[in-house]
Amino acid sequence: MKWKVVWRRACRDALATFWLDSDQRPAITSAANRIDAQLARDPLGVGESRENGRRILFELPLGVTYKVNASEGKVVVISLWRVS
Repeated sequence: MKWKVVWRRACRDALATFWLDSDQRPAITSAANRIDAQLARDPLGVGESRENGRRILFELPLGVTYKVNASEGKVVVISLWRVS
């Protein structure tokens, strides 16, 4: 099954800011692409579970939390941060 991955607007905005302010643009682009690919392929098989149905995933230099809505086949990225 291919899952639909949706990034909250605040996460998309943060990603753009990280990219614009960084001297590691290729690494950020690559990490974001890997996150998208993994979540689209198997969101429950990657990352680690957290409380309230959330999951966490690290693809350096980024980290995300996300929720899986199995009934809709959708994954929502709810927060994003840079990992130092």
